[in-house]
Amino acid sequence: MTKLEKVRDLDIVANSSFRSSHLSAASGLVCLDAALYVIADDELHLGVFPVRGSGPGHLIRLFDGELPQTKSDRKKRKPDLEALTFIPSCTAFSFGALLAIGSGSRPTRKRGVLLRLDAQGAVVAPSKSVDLSFILDPLAKEFGELNIEGAAIVGQELRLLQRGNKRPHDNAIVSYPLSAVLDALENNRGDPLAPSAVDRFDLGAIGGTPFGFTDAASLPSGEMIFSAVAENTENAYLDGPCLGAGIGIIGERGELLAFDHLEYPHKIEGIHARQEGDVVKLLLVTDADNPDIPAGLFSGHVVR
Repeated sequence: MTKLEKVRDLDIVANSSFRSSHLSAASGLVCLDAALYVIADDELHLGVFPVRGSGPGHLIRLFDGELPQTKSDRKKRKPDLEALTFIPSCTAFSFGALLAIGSGSRPTRKRGVLLRLDAQGAVVAPSKSVDLSFILDPLAKEFGELNIEGAAIVGQELRLLQRGNKRPHDNAIVSYPLSAVLDALENNRGDPLAPSAVDRFDLGAIGGTPFGFTDAASLPSGEMIFSAVAENTENAYLDGPCLGAGIGIIGERGELLAFDHLEYPHKIEGIHARQEGDVVKLLLVTDADNPDIPAGLFSGHVVR
């Protein structure tokens, strides 16, 4: 079993316009030299945290407006940003960019955000809100319930992770040509873009509750490392208790190479990986499913 160690809570600088002094529902993570970037699925902001030390983070607003305070109303209105990935330097983005992606589980959850970066990896304002219907709508025919929970850039592909649950067991990795996605986003093209591949995975179950993807990160070898949890819920909308969690590796050819359960079932929803020899060092963030409990940053490692 894989053991994780707590690094810190995701506390933020006190802000009168924000409901809390922390992020609670962390759902995606990118670690760069400039900062740790974290999205939360029930907020309109990006969290920015120091790479070293335990000082509080700060917020970057992604969408205008305010969300209701009550959990049920907030769930109905939130953009449900579930995936955050780093786009390497390319023609459109000289120093790379961050792409945040909504789950697509409701019509209001098909938005995303592009954040341009400078040479140090810091976000350059303003961010750009983007409509992701052109890649998410075609998936409605593919899955019983769409629920995109993770994303990674592998080579020249954007790969989205579809998460299954107790009713529809559709765990899958959906691939798109990165150049086509970036062209559509930069030029506001809305023509539907079909995936180049859809690969389904069975990650097993605990007590009848299947494991579902929650995030992924690419490795230099072309492999992917992913996180998954067994959340006892019947659909893509409702939360449920986390019965188990694990870390796995998918090979260059799309085969499942390993899947190891965590010693404690932290509800991991964001993962960052850095390979050093045969050791892959991990940073991971959690979703507390409770606005009063801070999301946590954890560290761990796996040996290849």
